[in-house]
Amino acid sequence: MEGLVSQLHSNIQQVMNGGGAEAVKRNRKRNKLLPRERIDRLIDPGSSFLEFSQLAGHELYEDLLPSGGIITGIGPVHGKLCMFVANDPTVKGGTYYPITIKKHLRAQEIAAQCRLPCMYLVDSGGAFLPKQAEVFPDKENFGRIFYNQAVMSAEGIPQIALVLGSCTAGGAYIPAMADESVMVKGNGTIFLAGPPLVKAATGEEVSAEDLGGATVHCMKSGVSDYFAQDEEHALAIGRNIVKNLHMAGKLDGSHNTVAEYKEPLYDVKELRSIAPTDLKQSFDIRSIISRVVDGSEFDEFKKLYGTTLVTGFARIFGQPVGIIGNNGILFNESALKGAHFIELCAQRNIPLIFLQNITGFMVGSKSEANGIAKAGAKMVMAVSCAKVPKITVIIGGSFGAGNYAMCGRAYSPNFMFFWPNARISVMGGPQAAGVLSQIERANKKKAGIQWGEEEEEKFKARVVEAYDREGSAYFSTARLWDDGVIDPADTRKILGLCVAASTNPSVVTGNSWDKLILNSDTPVLVEFYTSWCGPCNMVHRVISEIATDYSGKLKCFVLDADCDPQVTENYEIKAVPVVLLFKNGVKRESIMGTMPKEFYMAAIDRVLAS
Repeated sequence: MEGLVSQLHSNIQQVMNGGGAEAVKRNRKRNKLLPRERIDRLIDPGSSFLEFSQLAGHELYEDLLPSGGIITGIGPVHGKLCMFVANDPTVKGGTYYPITIKKHLRAQEIAAQCRLPCMYLVDSGGAFLPKQAEVFPDKENFGRIFYNQAVMSAEGIPQIALVLGSCTAGGAYIPAMADESVMVKGNGTIFLAGPPLVKAATGEEVSAEDLGGATVHCMKSGVSDYFAQDEEHALAIGRNIVKNLHMAGKLDGSHNTVAEYKEPLYDVKELRSIAPTDLKQSFDIRSIISRVVDGSEFDEFKKLYGTTLVTGFARIFGQPVGIIGNNGILFNESALKGAHFIELCAQRNIPLIFLQNITGFMVGSKSEANGIAKAGAKMVMAVSCAKVPKITVIIGGSFGAGNYAMCGRAYSPNFMFFWPNARISVMGGPQAAGVLSQIERANKKKAGIQWGEEEEEKFKARVVEAYDREGSAYFSTARLWDDGVIDPADTRKILGLCVAASTNPSVVTGNSWDKLILNSDTPVLVEFYTSWCGPCNMVHRVISEIATDYSGKLKCFVLDADCDPQVTENYEIKAVPVVLLFKNGVKRESIMGTMPKEFYMAAIDRVLAS
């Protein structure tokens, strides 16, 4: 595994150079930062940035396309987790290849699912024209980016654009459709048609700055809202925009959202040596779990039943999770156990973490007679219907229907990652070679063609080679079948950030809101507001401070009364702002209007003491 981890870090280091030394040099001459430098200045100092799909586009095209030409990931800005989408102008001028679009759309999907504010760092020449048939006309092509922006904005998920370079043609809609946008003097430009096309179409000769620079769009057209003197100024404005968003309090997944937690008893770096590169070699999944969860404390569920599947409850950075890990092939009992545990977590609103190392379900006449298909279907149904955050990490094999039962990509996990030793295929290469060779032999026999043993072995070798290549973690991540290949030693940190993002308080609406209040073992504060209410902003500032002061003792959430009228009606909210306090699912305090911080604190103390 150490060799695979070294190779992973080497591959990642290569894409960190973007489009190469010359492209970076040209970027510097224009006084422009690189995309990851821009993100680093936006997120809170000392905090973590979780970058997705760093190796997107790896060996996918004849041209090199480091990270797919776009950087995406989540990190905190003033304590609020945000989704970042940053074009890399050093890679093909920041233009969009098919994989670039897919990566952009995946970032938007995560943002919508977790209700994360989106920060678009725009520096792009638009669609890559030589591949126009693959980037323009279909549903999940370039136009879907703007559709997603419109839908998220309408749902109250902030859309923020920082125009730090070119923003041409259809790409101009990114800042135009943002809730707030910033433009940099000199480098930032927005236009549907650039100077060459304008001259060809109308005969007008105009510079890029005069056609669509920051002065034009901040002073005349009104397309942009903030004028920045340089990039540093633009990034500072971007941070201030997030600071002023009316959202729930501290959501920094880089540290615990609960007051205290224990580090694992075992070194997380030992994860690199536990999982073998030979998937035929077995290991106890509990050795992985003990290096990921708080205090290495794991309350195992049905320990003596269905032992090839390990299930149980734990915490990661103080956040409760349910863990499902493979300890061998899935039998009837283990599938039924898995379905039962998934349903429990769904009822209790507990996020699920799947640790995949599965060759599939048990096959054979005995298993079929015992109903393995039905038992497996129950687990697949439970995974499909569980409306709680799901995070999947493939730590070994992921084959056949086992992939489905353990929340593969088709089952919409909030996040999905591979370890570098991971393999994913409909079946193993040798098994596929055996099946396909039987079919090929039968076809040749029917056609009256002799098929010698040597030819058959060559045929099998080609199948095995293809399955080995297409089943690798790098083949998967290049095509965005996952959200990234990760160092096993980073698993705990990444899971903590993903759980924090997935349990973002503003995600909870409708029926799940009631479920969260009823099932919470910690007192809950709910702040009802509307975006147009001035006093609501005053109350929110106070509640944000209280959320920090009472961290670990109180869960604080914000609910837009306009967006959830049914919940507002259920709790008989007649006017806003209103703050409700719950304990054990029962409403204990109701505070209307604006009150001093001390008033809210006294009410909270009464509830905590009750």
